[in-house]
Amino acid sequence: MDYTLIIGLEVHVQLQTKTKLFCGCSTKFNPDHPNTQTCPVCLGLPGALPVLNREAFHLGMKTGLAINCEIPAFTKWDRKQYYYPDLPKAYQISQFDLPLSQNGWLEIEIDSETREKKKIGIIRAHLEEDAGKNSHDESGRKQDSKVDLNRCGTPLIEIVSEPDLRSAQEARTYLEELKLLLTYIDVSDCNMQEGSLRCDANVNLHVHQQNGETIPTPIVEIKNLNSFRGVEQAIEFEAQRQWKEWQKTGLSLKDVPKETRGWDADRGVTLEQRGKEDAADYRYFPDPDLAPVTVTDAERERVSNELCERPAERRTRFEETYQLSVYDAAVIIDQGPAVADYFETMAETCGNGKQAANWVTQDVLRELKDREIEIADFPIQPKVLAALLQKVNAAEITIKSARTVFMELLSNSEDDPGIERIQSLIEEKGLALVSDTGELDLIVQAVVDKNEKAVADFQSGKQAAVGALIGQVMRDIKGADPKVVRELLIKKMS
Repeated sequence: MDYTLIIGLEVHVQLQTKTKLFCGCSTKFNPDHPNTQTCPVCLGLPGALPVLNREAFHLGMKTGLAINCEIPAFTKWDRKQYYYPDLPKAYQISQFDLPLSQNGWLEIEIDSETREKKKIGIIRAHLEEDAGKNSHDESGRKQDSKVDLNRCGTPLIEIVSEPDLRSAQEARTYLEELKLLLTYIDVSDCNMQEGSLRCDANVNLHVHQQNGETIPTPIVEIKNLNSFRGVEQAIEFEAQRQWKEWQKTGLSLKDVPKETRGWDADRGVTLEQRGKEDAADYRYFPDPDLAPVTVTDAERERVSNELCERPAERRTRFEETYQLSVYDAAVIIDQGPAVADYFETMAETCGNGKQAANWVTQDVLRELKDREIEIADFPIQPKVLAALLQKVNAAEITIKSARTVFMELLSNSEDDPGIERIQSLIEEKGLALVSDTGELDLIVQAVVDKNEKAVADFQSGKQAAVGALIGQVMRDIKGADPKVVRELLIKKMS
């Protein structure tokens, strides 16, 4: 297939504000009570005037700076005219020629083995209000359509990429990295199930001819993709569909207007919806009810200083500072900033980054999943867990004993376990490693003396025979280090 796949993404992100973009209605996700979070402003009733939500603008600036965009000194609001049942004003307040931010980029890793990275250009990131939600029930005798306007007027930032993506996997990687970044800077919860992050994919092919000519196929916009897997599958299907269509018709970009298609996840196909409007069809004009916004250098600087360390930068730092593998660093970072903070506190306190990573990625994450809780609600504080690991590093207890203490701390979580509780549990359960090598030597010798067959088996080359003897020693003397016991047994039987 002699073509190049060309992909650009338009990502709509709901900003984490308590109220809507131009009114005081709640933005709470509330599908069970439709049309209860509305007012004359978001319903577009006569005489109602919009007022800009300052926090939404602030979060929009923060997003633009995080994706390396320029923040112009002057931005304005425009009316985007179109009729749809979930848009009661028959226009959307958006931004056209003077957006909040523009000319940015986001770097993604496109090869995990070579660590090759690629910068994806971002044309613009602008603020706009969301529409409502239509629902269609065709299960009964009569088709039933409903509209819920609770979401109407919710603040969105639309992030429009350059057509720099060249595969469905690259598109997915870009979305995953973008979602992670937006979560870290705390501008959105990016909950795709609730519609807080949605994506439209613009897809076409550049077909390469033997004479060196490249023919672009008509662009298709795939609407409202709400899962990473859905984005990947839709793009893969659409590439194949366009290739087959071009082979049959030979039509190029200049022959056919842009088309909008929907993604049917159940059937795994894109379906034709409508011809795509051009900007002129929307009849943009400046909103007469909203004043433009000016941004000073001091404001840009203040918002820029609020940004935390970006996930990609933190991932690299974890690899270098704590000697983590690429995999471990990615697992920790991908869990979000709270888990990354938990790990870093542990690593700094116990002094062993790799050991801290093992416990976080295995024990802590397992317990979070089993208990269905967030790291903020985890009963064991990072410094307490680090203190437990320090006892392992100091050869005071074994890893197995540390896990016993760990589970005990969890089972009595209502006590808010502190560092002093670790030592009391070690003493109560006799988990301290035996430091009296003389006592251990006597018990090892006694076990060897009463197990002549096992000794004979070991001496005849059956290495597994030593395992049963280790168990006997461990039963006779609590807190013995299995490695030390094994070495003593082998020494006495050799």
